[in-house]
Amino acid sequence: MAAATPYGGLTIVELSDDPSGEMTGMQFVQLGADVIKVEPPAGAPSRHTGPFVDDEPDPDRSLAYWYYNGGKRSVVVDLERDDGRADLDRLLATADVFVIAVHPRRLRDLALDLAKIAAAHPSLIVVSITDFGLTGPWAEYKSSDLVALATSGLLITSGYDDHSIPPIRPGGNQAYHTAASFAHQAVLLGLLQRQQTGAGGLIDVSLQEAAAVTVELANPYWFYPRALVQRQTCRHAQPVPTQSAIFECADGRWVYFALILGDSKPWNALVQWMDSHDLAIDLKDPAYGDLVYRQQNFAHIQDLVEVFFLVQESSVVYHEGQQRGLPIGVLNAPEDLFEDEHLMAREFFQPVDEPGYGTVRMPGAPYRFSTLSTVAPQPAARLGEHTAEVLREVGATS
Repeated sequence: MAAATPYGGLTIVELSDDPSGEMTGMQFVQLGADVIKVEPPAGAPSRHTGPFVDDEPDPDRSLAYWYYNGGKRSVVVDLERDDGRADLDRLLATADVFVIAVHPRRLRDLALDLAKIAAAHPSLIVVSITDFGLTGPWAEYKSSDLVALATSGLLITSGYDDHSIPPIRPGGNQAYHTAASFAHQAVLLGLLQRQQTGAGGLIDVSLQEAAAVTVELANPYWFYPRALVQRQTCRHAQPVPTQSAIFECADGRWVYFALILGDSKPWNALVQWMDSHDLAIDLKDPAYGDLVYRQQNFAHIQDLVEVFFLVQESSVVYHEGQQRGLPIGVLNAPEDLFEDEHLMAREFFQPVDEPGYGTVRMPGAPYRFSTLSTVAPQPAARLGEHTAEVLREVGATS
């Protein structure tokens, strides 16, 4: 008998104009919920976002849509029309959660009042994800992943040692995904409250605020010593510059290695490792047992470590460094992950049969349960594929 999924039996209605809502719905799909994706007649914006399979723009061939929406049921509802809004209301009457990522101005244009929706469906949990929240002077400002990173303070800490180069946006829709993570947590709290009281309610998630609480060391450095962190290449932003942490290897690939001078255990492990290759040179000198001496001679240490890595293959130093308990890892390109032995052993990428295209590999859920199960990646629905089926289930007329 298959193990139950965490959200088996939950019905989620999702209406999303950006990846924050789609990522939230995606998390519920992975954990067994029935996610009904409401789309306009032209399809969700992600259907029109590239890249497209074989570079052929088509609402059913967007890889962005495939990634965020596998396993959801697609229902076309024209919310510009009264009967479309009535159909949405019927969907919400049978749902547990309404995930909505739509700009407040657009909500007003569609005559969708979230407070009224929550009041009309007392047990429904409505989670709104917007650029700057539903209230405040910026509520109707427009944003994006990049704007959210900028206005949150996170972008100023991302980039290179050379500060003549502007800050660099991290990849991967980080602000959108962070907001989705907080939205997921908020829904969990809402479900716990409903279990106790029977009441749902409206949850207001701000993209800017979600990013603003993830600025890592910037907050504590400012709150306590009133120090501003400075962006650095491939390492944490700090109030003062720190040493480089990336090293090129003999095969042209790079490794990240956090050279920790202040802890004698990793320092001794590094020296022993370098000595096993006759490359420790003078680092075995007792003087290096003193932290101050190591700090004073750091440039020399860095030069020796650069040579040490440059004469070895990246995979060799990665595995041997890990065996010695040192924090080291190979800098993978995204395409390298398909051949990553660890991800392969854990079957992270799983085959998905996309109708009309063939088998593709998609990332699975990033967690494992001992007593529950997750849902394997599934194909993304064609536009409106489940409209008649779902509307019939709720007694809608469209």
